[in-house]
Amino acid sequence: MTTELPVRFIHAPDLGRPAGYSHAAEVRGGRTVYISGQIALDNHGNVVGADDFEAQARQVFRNLGHVLAAAGLDFGAVVKLTIFLTDMQDIAAFRRVRDEFVNTAAPPASSAVQVAGLVRPELWVEVEAIAVGP
Repeated sequence: MTTELPVRFIHAPDLGRPAGYSHAAEVRGGRTVYISGQIALDNHGNVVGADDFEAQARQVFRNLGHVLAAAGLDFGAVVKLTIFLTDMQDIAAFRRVRDEFVNTAAPPASSAVQVAGLVRPELWVEVEAIAVGP
């Protein structure tokens, strides 16, 4: 399912072309869904990928996918991601996983920050999202 969005992704011509994200996303009507930060827990509350960053990131995106589906949307509806990493050295691995899920031709606006820790010490990544649907 590809979601038709009332969104225009913007790249400022006076800035360098961003790698894997858009400078901005303009919403022109539609409904907005704010998705709480998702972490690498399965539906039983168990950590997925306790020793594997990419496994954790994939579980985070699977969890985001479940929330999007519950809202009647898919990853094509995502206009903004906020990424929390406990180690910014994991950003390249994060991007590899992210690109398996989001539209790389029109990627969402994004912010990434390094944090001292997440809700559980064995977790390394959390992602929240904003999606727009018809």
